[in-house]
Amino acid sequence: MSVQEGDVAPDFEMPASGGRTVSKRSLKGKPFLLYFYPKADTPGCTKEACAFQEALPQLGKIGIDVIGVSPDKMKPIERFAEKYKLTFPLASDESHAVAEKYGTWVEKSMYGRKYMGMERSTFLIDKAGRIARVWRKVSVTGHAADVLEAAQRLK
Repeated sequence: MSVQEGDVAPDFEMPASGGRTVSKRSLKGKPFLLYFYPKADTPGCTKEACAFQEALPQLGKIGIDVIGVSPDKMKPIERFAEKYKLTFPLASDESHAVAEKYGTWVEKSMYGRKYMGMERSTFLIDKAGRIARVWRKVSVTGHAADVLEAAQRLK
């Protein structure tokens, strides 16, 4: 199952960096960004997280919260957040239940070996709780700028 633009965003509740808990319920009436990344503190994921951190002031001006989601345990997530001074919540979806709801837990292939893993994807959710924009199989370079541009057009 894969969610599409216009769908109601699936519910979620996950532990997050800084001792926080993130949930769709707590964001009711607010637009937010939910981005899924494969693994904390790897080159692509670091570049993506730092780009979102840089975009936070502009996203904040338009009232958009950012939440990063990976299948990592909390300990590596906390280290990642501290190392790069990431102030937005990084959530742990160890059971990949949330990723499955959003269609980002997919079969991947490396060196001919197939395995299940997180697809780098971003979802922009509007204040009504609907998916306004979806980016799948994200290429990190320039992604935060694309997301910011779409977020600025959000009504």
